[in-house]
Amino acid sequence: MGKVVGFEISSQSPKEATKFYQDVFGWKIGEDNWDYWPVSTGQDSIGGGIAKGPNDFPHGTRIQIEVECIETAIDKAKVSGAMVVREKMEFETFFLAYLVDPTGNGIGLIEKK
Repeated sequence: MGKVVGFEISSQSPKEATKFYQDVFGWKIGEDNWDYWPVSTGQDSIGGGIAKGPNDFPHGTRIQIEVECIETAIDKAKVSGAMVVREKMEFETFFLAYLVDPTGNGIGLIEKK
């Protein structure tokens, strides 16, 4: 079962967004890394981040779902009508891809290394 492991808020004004969420909700905001600010929303909650939104997703929030095999999940999603907006990307400890489901919702897929 795909577990929701994070979220990402996309904004064209990410510094303003980080200040808003910090001031209003008390979120702890980490240091900027490639226009991405990691977010901690509390001890027992999922983590996330605030990012400068790319052209394909300039504003909005996407959940990130952990999968066992990112390639398999992408293939299943495409068969079920999803569109891949970012193919599998490799990071130090995980792989990440972005999709849009058949109804227009953006989601991220994460496979831990």
